[in-house]
Amino acid sequence: MGWIFLTVLLVGVSFLGYRYPLVDFCVTGQTRSQKPNFVIILADDMGWGDLGANWAEAKDTANLDKMAAEGMRSCWHTSTPPRLSAWSWNGNSKPHHHGASKPGRNSKALLTVEMFVDFHAAASTCSPSRASLLTGRLGLRNGVTHNFAVTSVGGLPLNETTLAEVLQRAGYATGMIGKWHLGHHGSYHPNFRGFDYYFGIPYSHDMGCTDTPGYNLPPCPACPKFERPSRALERDCYTDVALPLYENLHIVEQPVNLSSLAQKYAEKAAQFIQHASASRRPFLLYVALAHMHVPLSRMQPLPDPQGRGPYSASLQEMDSLVGQIKDTVDHTAKGNTLLWFTGDNGPWAQKCELAGSVGPFTGLWQTHQGGSPAKQTTWEGGHRVPALAYWPGRVPTNVTSTALLSMLDIFPTVVTLAGASLPQARRFDGLDVSEVLFGRSQMGHRTLFHPNSGAAGVYGALQTLRLEHYKAFYITGGAKACDGSVGPEQQQELPLIFNVEEDVAESVPLARGSAEYQSVLPRVREALAGVLQDIAADNVSRADYTRDPSVAPCCNHQRSTCRCQAMKQTLSSTGRDSRI
Repeated sequence: MGWIFLTVLLVGVSFLGYRYPLVDFCVTGQTRSQKPNFVIILADDMGWGDLGANWAEAKDTANLDKMAAEGMRSCWHTSTPPRLSAWSWNGNSKPHHHGASKPGRNSKALLTVEMFVDFHAAASTCSPSRASLLTGRLGLRNGVTHNFAVTSVGGLPLNETTLAEVLQRAGYATGMIGKWHLGHHGSYHPNFRGFDYYFGIPYSHDMGCTDTPGYNLPPCPACPKFERPSRALERDCYTDVALPLYENLHIVEQPVNLSSLAQKYAEKAAQFIQHASASRRPFLLYVALAHMHVPLSRMQPLPDPQGRGPYSASLQEMDSLVGQIKDTVDHTAKGNTLLWFTGDNGPWAQKCELAGSVGPFTGLWQTHQGGSPAKQTTWEGGHRVPALAYWPGRVPTNVTSTALLSMLDIFPTVVTLAGASLPQARRFDGLDVSEVLFGRSQMGHRTLFHPNSGAAGVYGALQTLRLEHYKAFYITGGAKACDGSVGPEQQQELPLIFNVEEDVAESVPLARGSAEYQSVLPRVREALAGVLQDIAADNVSRADYTRDPSVAPCCNHQRSTCRCQAMKQTLSSTGRDSRI
């Protein structure tokens, strides 16, 4: 009966050949006023050094670089980053003006921009980072501490309130395009988490086979077309269930054609923005890209006299997609739309030439121990991510902000700008940083906590933290590196403490016997004890990580790997629901 209700609730209506749920785009008294629109674009596994506006050696992000020149960015534009500002003890960062370090030989001219220099993902792996973006809460609060699987029964706990739900109640049209990875079965689907419209894949696009498998390391085969392989969903390559593409509750393609996925995302985003703008209803659009996660699509090779490979081509494709979305915003709602671009975590180093660049955040202490200091770790390369905020007429230019900021801040900032209210009876780890966005303040976080994300320690545990310009590690470990090495997990009874203002590469910790270390250590202990006490007193959630093979998305159990392209027209014409 539940699925009958589901189907009736979300049977789409035809709109220029696309399936939309019954979204009320009518203008009401509440929504007629000029509430701002929001477009949040989240890249996947993109390195801080992949963005040209950050790093002189990167040359594949022309559209993002142009957007950086017109807005605010969390970056430097020299091959050698400048010193970060000093941080105040009163709970926030204080304004601090200084001269940037001299550009390196290969750097370009400085762009006229407003810059952040310290923006971080809320975790260093997919599901926890996305859960924190949509709730403003760390994984120990929202319950999502590690990734969900193809066979996961649960997802982001249902008692957690998403950003989409808050804005939906405030009169916004809400859409989500791209990778969800917060639960796909039953009520965990995006359509039941505040999104009026959904088009995308339910998890990472390496978690299912395709007929166009793209570049991966190790390479993965295409989906079998006839035989039914044995079930083994824990391997590097998934061959028994094809990657599904959803439009709302319907699987419209299985397996997905990765070569055309980016363009489909651009078209769907444009459709949603144009339709919402024409209705004069404010909107939230969350676009979670497949780029730069492997497999990288095998698109037509671009002319490249410098001989750059698949990663460069894929980065250019991502940049083009973002440019198309920005152009749609500029043509429909430029003066009243905040576009926020960032990444979910750092690059996946074990993919070698198919992984991105951490820029100067090389985690040298860890690399000397072995393993990677990027994705899945709490080193800077794992969580320091590119970030751009674009809102012509509102976000100023030619100003540098040294505020310590996080993906966690997106939730409370957007809620405030929308004139909505934060959910009650729970605590948040993000800050409203709208004053920073508008150049009126440099007040960011005094402390920021980096949860364990797979390389070492218990998932989600808080054993690494930033305090002003210091960073303390109670546990260290390296993820699998390109050479196959894994850094050993090491508990640090007395934490390693780095001055990341002076040592962005995290190469040499402070001497434990030094006056500087002895001065910082009590404050580190106090900050960590304080957040753990606060979480213990909070209304926390627990995610269901149980698995059941029967919940894997499948539109046709009678065909190998659940193929259903032949069913696409039938689904579109009849509105028949696919099982999720």
